[in-house]
Amino acid sequence: MPVELVEQKPEAALPVYLVAKDALEAAALPPAAIAWARANGFSGEAGRTLVFPDEGGGLGGALFGTGDGESALALGALARALPEGDWHFASDLRQPDLAALALVLGGYVFTRYGKKPGKALRFALPEGADGTHIGRIADSVFLTRDLVNTPTSDLGPVELEEAARKLAAAHGAGISVIHGDDLLAQNFPMIHAVGRASTGAPRLIDLTWGPGDAPKVTLVGKGVCFDTGGLDIKPSSGMLLMKKDMGGAANVLGLASMIMAAKLNVRLRVLIPAVENSIAGNAFRPGDVLRSRKGITVEIGNTDAEGRLILADALALADEEQPALLIDMATLTGAARVALGPDLPPFYTADETLAADLAAASVAVEDPLWRMPLWRPYDAKLSSKIADINNVTTDGFAGSITAALFLKRFVEKTPGWAHFDIFAWNPADRPYGLTGGEAQGIRALERIITRRFA
Repeated sequence: MPVELVEQKPEAALPVYLVAKDALEAAALPPAAIAWARANGFSGEAGRTLVFPDEGGGLGGALFGTGDGESALALGALARALPEGDWHFASDLRQPDLAALALVLGGYVFTRYGKKPGKALRFALPEGADGTHIGRIADSVFLTRDLVNTPTSDLGPVELEEAARKLAAAHGAGISVIHGDDLLAQNFPMIHAVGRASTGAPRLIDLTWGPGDAPKVTLVGKGVCFDTGGLDIKPSSGMLLMKKDMGGAANVLGLASMIMAAKLNVRLRVLIPAVENSIAGNAFRPGDVLRSRKGITVEIGNTDAEGRLILADALALADEEQPALLIDMATLTGAARVALGPDLPPFYTADETLAADLAAASVAVEDPLWRMPLWRPYDAKLSSKIADINNVTTDGFAGSITAALFLKRFVEKTPGWAHFDIFAWNPADRPYGLTGGEAQGIRALERIITRRFA
């Protein structure tokens, strides 16, 4: 890990001072640091780092501009801006846990294919921060990022299963997997239909952990390891990032890692329908009608709306045992990005308490989320003349909402359900993470689950 948090401040640790915009004098800086800042035009602008010399010309410390001070995660930029060595915060921190987590997350680099690791920094754990908790969260975010960043040549349905098995083994969880044509025998016809054209057989991964009599928490993640669009093929530009179409699966595995590492009092279940939406002679077609696990028949208006099909079968299974909390996560629609952009995932739920908890947790841990409506009048847009439902609308409006309404039909018994339409990707470098795979929503969910079921 490029940024290491240490309990004991190293003797030679250099100070990092936080400076609000136009507040040099209020930052309790050494006089030499103030003079250096003025000479270099530093006035506390958000995100800027300025190292300053000591009296002998060596490195004396660093200043970091917090601007108007809204984001603790902005401190993640220090992981890439500071020279290697030992450091500590010399300023008071409003959110020491988030500040320390930002440092660790900001130091992440995906090195599997030859990229060099980031700078090696040791940072004294800020007073009031929980290093053990921070470590659990960071490890789980890194797991999610690593999975999303890995191309399909090395992370198809087979390898996604292997990743789930590795996580299960690390925490003593049980795992079972239904492969290929066994999906038909065990009534998961839509998972089978979407994935049958790939050389990597479709599968349903089912991980369980925790005592059987504990409250049930079930996580469902979309595991489309690559999406060509099927016979409604995407253009080449639309396929460039499709290795990340299993971002929902990666995120629920990251969240599962947090839950199991914390040994929460839950009976955890993770369901991942893992497929590749490929093109071959046996690919499912526009106009086909599929019968779902729940018995609802689905007319295929577009084979590129495949994620909701595999989620529907998995959600139907999850709903059968009525968990206390049911969460699904999926890189489901481009419409969600049009509505809210890449950084603000929408979530949908009819549970008002859960919605309020999610909104509060999102703000508390700086894990952005925004509630969108399950607007019932739009349900009619999914009508079909020959089946119970179509998998797409004909007018193209409200795509994220109608996708959520599609999924809602498969969750009837569980009131505590929420659907997350995530992007799972940073399209540009952020202070807390470089361009690439990203965990979204799971830190807020960890906070809620911990508070409900610790």
